[in-house]
This record gives sequence, C-alpha cells and structure tokens, in this order.
Amino acid sequence: MTPSHGPSGPSHGSPSPWSDLDRPPLNTTALRRALLRPGALWTSLDIVPETGSTNSDLASRAGSLPEGAVLVAEEQTAGRGRLDRTWSAPARSGLFFSVLLKPRVPVARLAWLPLLTGVAAATGLARAAGVDMSLKWPNDLLVNVPGPGGKEERKTGGILAERAGDDGVVVGVGLNVTLRADELPVPTAGSLALADAVSTDRDPLLRAVLRSLEQWYGRWTAAGGDPAACGLQEAYAAGCATLGRTVRAELPGARALTGEAVAIDGDGRLVVARADGAGREAVGAGDIIHLRPVG
Repeated sequence: MTPSHGPSGPSHGSPSPWSDLDRPPLNTTALRRALLRPGALWTSLDIVPETGSTNSDLASRAGSLPEGAVLVAEEQTAGRGRLDRTWSAPARSGLFFSVLLKPRVPVARLAWLPLLTGVAAATGLARAAGVDMSLKWPNDLLVNVPGPGGKEERKTGGILAERAGDDGVVVGVGLNVTLRADELPVPTAGSLALADAVSTDRDPLLRAVLRSLEQWYGRWTAAGGDPAACGLQEAYAAGCATLGRTVRAELPGARALTGEAVAIDGDGRLVVARADGAGREAVGAGDIIHLRPVG
C-alpha cells in the first residue's frame, strides 16, 4: 500500500513515534501489567517498532517459547493473509499481532482456532470499540461503514493460523483501527474509525481482544476442542455474516461452487446448498465471495 500524508504529518516511515499525534505508540509497560498475571494464558508480551511478519517471527521461536507468547508490531511490512495475500498499513494505524498457542486438543479440532479467534476478536472489539462486528467465513472481520448508498460491509481485519514446531500454532491478527479513507489499500477495506467507533485507542482495544481470546480459548480447550460443547460453534454461527447469503466458493483446483451458505459444521467447514440442486457440500478451504445479502 502506498502511504499517505494526513493532516498530522506523515503516517508511515517516520523515525519519530510521535510524528502522527493521532497515532501514539502502544504502552508496553501498561499492557504487560494488565495481561501478564499469574495463572493467565499470556506469558510474555513484546512490541517491536517494525517487522516483516509477526507470524513468521513468532513461529521461528516457537520451540523455545512457552504457550502464551504475544508479539505485537507497530508496523508490518510483509504481513501475510490467507492464500498468500499481503497485509500492510501505515505505522500505528492498526493492531498487528501474533500469539503462540499449544492446545492439547485432537488435531482435527485445530481448524477451529482461526474461527475461535474471530469470535473472540469480534466480541472484544464490539465491547471496547462500540462497533457492530460480524465474521466472514473463515477468518475475516467485518464492519459497516457509512457510504453514499447507506451502510457498506467492509473488511477491517483478518486472521491467519499456522502450525509452528511440534505442538504449536501461531495465530496472527491484523486489524485496521484508524485508517482514513484515502489510506485504504482497496475500496472494499474499512477500519474501526470509518465505522464510527466510540474509541480507537489501541491499548484498550488490544487488551479487550486478548482477554476475550483467553476466555474463549480456555473454554474450548477445557472442552477438549469440542466446538459445540463450549458454545463456540453456536457463537460463530450467530455472528457469521456469510450464513444465509448466496455465495460463490472459489475452491482449490480452479473449481467454483455457487449456492446458499446454510451452516457451519462440526469441523468448522462452511456448508453450501448448491444452486444446481445437487445437494449440500461442505467447504473446508477456499475463497468465499458474498453475492447477495441476507434476505
């Protein structure tokens, strides 16, 4: 993304953390005090001014770190999303972080981790930022941004989970917080600020997301990864904007499937009632495009 210069000065690539007064740096000391407690999931929290990818950095150290390590970057220059897409934004304009988890659950249940993170992030941000958030299967965070024709559904965040080492999973979250309209990488992107969030202070937003993630992760692991038993499957379906929509699923092997998204199954897959009348198909991987809104 090409950086822009807003009214507060350059928002990208400046040597001073206070070059954009609307985007102060995160407070490492306060965040550690709030989140690193005896018996808590989070065991360490580090903030770096800039890195290529927090997921790559944390994954490279997964073997030497305990569960619960958190790595945050004020700026990511080579952030990655699903399907090898890139994620970049001006310095301190969002939350870009990864966490190291080592869940003791059956391997088949690990597909629920990005969905769990989506539920946790949407729940925490709705409470702390005062915005209505929804989920696009499997791992996008959506907000409604006022537009000329009314509210427009925009992507404001994404989640990427990757195996790391023998027993670890690194889960990365990228979230646009204060991006202005002229800074959006694509017209379909959004931010909490553009969605009229009551707060864009990144410190309480990060605390809210990590606390929500700790709660959901604890419930899920206590249930042995069973998404129904811990309420995760129901919560994801309730917040999923994909369900009830006509969608096109672009699948591996250059295959496409069109139909109505009707359910999330026990393996975290999207169940699509095929438009050609050939029954239902569970989609475990692919790119989902919303064709028509609910109703």
